[in-house]
Amino acid sequence: MIWEHVKERLEAVLQSPIQISLIPDSEWHQLVEDQGERQEGLSRSVIRGEEVLFFISQDHKEVRVLKINGSKLSVSERKLVELTIESKQTVEKKQFGSYLSEDERKSNQLRDWLLQQMERGTGHAELPDALASQSSLYSTKIPLLLYGDYPQNQRVSYTELKKLLESFFEAEIILIPLLEKEWLILAPEVLITSGSEERDGDEEESVEQTLDALGSGLYEMLANEWVGECHLAIDFPVKPAKSLFATVLKLRETIMLGRSFHVGSFIHLRWELRLEKLLHLIEEEEKTDFLEQVLRGTDHVLDSETVTTLEHFFTLDCNVSETAKKLYIHRNTLLYRLDKFKNETGLDVRTFNHAVLVRLALLLYKVTKRK
Repeated sequence: MIWEHVKERLEAVLQSPIQISLIPDSEWHQLVEDQGERQEGLSRSVIRGEEVLFFISQDHKEVRVLKINGSKLSVSERKLVELTIESKQTVEKKQFGSYLSEDERKSNQLRDWLLQQMERGTGHAELPDALASQSSLYSTKIPLLLYGDYPQNQRVSYTELKKLLESFFEAEIILIPLLEKEWLILAPEVLITSGSEERDGDEEESVEQTLDALGSGLYEMLANEWVGECHLAIDFPVKPAKSLFATVLKLRETIMLGRSFHVGSFIHLRWELRLEKLLHLIEEEEKTDFLEQVLRGTDHVLDSETVTTLEHFFTLDCNVSETAKKLYIHRNTLLYRLDKFKNETGLDVRTFNHAVLVRLALLLYKVTKRK
């Protein structure tokens, strides 16, 4: 957001369009090396074809740059852009202060360790004691994975996002930037235990409901006050010192499954995607064969109205009256739709066996149809 203001000011002065982009750091270093322009190991600007690229910052394996048409840029104007960027970088460093820089440094160390494990392809790894202790990761935390669907050239400030999250949770959290647009949030367990009494035989359900409500509130806040659309995955509380890496893998899988099987949903709860996880593991040929056997060439009946009706029917435990209320239709209208589906497919979803088959077919139909 800060660099958007810089871009606008420079565009007004130079009377030329400017873009903020990300390029691989390998490409940037190659351009620097080819042009022999090095300044403390990094050039301020380089030429690429008809463009001049100005270095803003580096984030893991990518470099953020300003792009300007070089044919419209004089030597003095190029120097002006470099000085403007350098001035803004200096101001940013002063604004963040030593405490926040230390906080972000710790988070970046955790990110680098996580990314190293991913590159090695390991399935399980425990945090080194030094990393776990400096970030207080021995206590139980609520893990959430946030993926922001904001534009590629939009920069999200670690400090601003952390401040926003702590304002929502009313507690200190650990924020770890992972890949571009991807953030791991570790919130204190007290958020789901304070003010609530354990209920015998219903403790797990209570935790699920509380986490669901927490995620819904967080998503609504982020969608309205952050940068718009995002995806949020949530899992049960964990001890990060022992299972941080495995937790990240599970949360990534949760978002992947949620986005694959439930397009249009933005909150993905791990415990609600168990069936989807099993179906995802099935070979594509087996998925297609299953659909052909169940639908027997009648998949044309799965229009948007029918799919919506069946999904609500299954969500409400095949209760006709409750489904009709949810869809704002008369009970007889719902029965007519179910009878029509039965007549065209031979499947009566009011019976258990057929309901199971159609439920599975609907999930597989969504993913196979898009492919």
